[in-house]
Amino acid sequence: MQLRVSDNRRYLVHSDGRPFFWLGDTAWELFHRLDREEADFYLRTRAEQGFTLIQAVVLAEHRFDEPNAYGHHPLFCYDPTQPMEAYFEHVDWVVDRAAELGLWTGLLPTWGDKWNRKWGQGPELFTPENAAVYGEWLGRRYADRPIVWILGGDRPVENDQHRAIVRAMAKGLRQGDGGRGLMTFHPCGQQTSAQYFHGDDWLAFNMYQTGHSRERKPWQSIAADYAREPAKPCLDGEPGYEDHPDRFKPENGYLDQHDVRRFLWWDLFAGACGHTYGCHDIWQFFGPGRAPITAARTPWRQAITLPGAGQMRHARRLLEARPFLERVPDQAIIAAGQSDGYAHLQATRASDGSWGAVYFAEGTPATIYLGRFAGPVRAAWYDPRTGASQVIGEYPAQETARFTPPSSGRGQDWVLVLDVVARGFALP
Repeated sequence: MQLRVSDNRRYLVHSDGRPFFWLGDTAWELFHRLDREEADFYLRTRAEQGFTLIQAVVLAEHRFDEPNAYGHHPLFCYDPTQPMEAYFEHVDWVVDRAAELGLWTGLLPTWGDKWNRKWGQGPELFTPENAAVYGEWLGRRYADRPIVWILGGDRPVENDQHRAIVRAMAKGLRQGDGGRGLMTFHPCGQQTSAQYFHGDDWLAFNMYQTGHSRERKPWQSIAADYAREPAKPCLDGEPGYEDHPDRFKPENGYLDQHDVRRFLWWDLFAGACGHTYGCHDIWQFFGPGRAPITAARTPWRQAITLPGAGQMRHARRLLEARPFLERVPDQAIIAAGQSDGYAHLQATRASDGSWGAVYFAEGTPATIYLGRFAGPVRAAWYDPRTGASQVIGEYPAQETARFTPPSSGRGQDWVLVLDVVARGFALP
């Protein structure tokens, strides 16, 4: 049960070389707030929706003084070198139940306010010395489970002490699990792990955080990380959440299914190795008896079926049906009709030109250069809302063609799929 970086340094694969499609969900408070019946319901639902990985935090940010659903605290006297067995038995159960359902766990040892409070509740608990001890203990405990380690936790690295704490925890994890688990770093909004640790050998892949605004242009950040040397896989580990107030203010409206779809397709076609979805009500498991954080408005058992969550699988189905590890970003496919705003078009193709696709974020027409493909192509519209497809026709190579999606406007996004006829790829 191990993952590794692909030979071309762009994707994640299983130990036997099979591609791993990272389709994550942010369930930050999973261990802290849910009992086992609730956790089972959450995990089963996400598995049925096609997710492959759940991001959750061992030492949670909110109400850290509050015990978990069974009355247990994670640390004795706030000491990271003295973890409490009863609390971690519940973490074990959740991680193991996720594994039974085919889900990996993206495990954050701690939220970032425990090493750089900056804002939030804290308390700051970590030094380089106890971070190494805690990391090694965690690494040993979860060495044989399907885990990806995510350090950081939404806080910036502002000084040498912060940097030393993160590196010490990474070293401890590696000593504990023998280097089995891949590691990355979850940064603040509009930041990337690369700006702090790109050259560190423990950082297997880069993670970016778009943040919670529909104004963001995440394709730019993914493209920047994709271009870094040495090459490392990259992905958006926290894009704008479905049902989150735009720019944190309810008066701006709430992000919806179209917003989360745009982030998904933009990121993947810009070169991301996978994508993390998020729902504002889910990460905090908002419900009766809990005060809403940042104007949460939908109980989590209801929010778990918001439409955007069910639409993430359509990207996975399309990309897994084609040579997964050969995909590269290629904006040269778009000859005319590009936008730098909400209607931005993002293109990708196989490195051998056997197939490609263009995401039309608001259904505006565009001219596509078919000279990027290795022969005549069959064109089809793929609906990112439903996963349905409709063939348009066949087009000769080495020419341009004008494509007008079936509908346009906000919420009317489409994916143009271009398959070289001779390859015979099936549509999902």
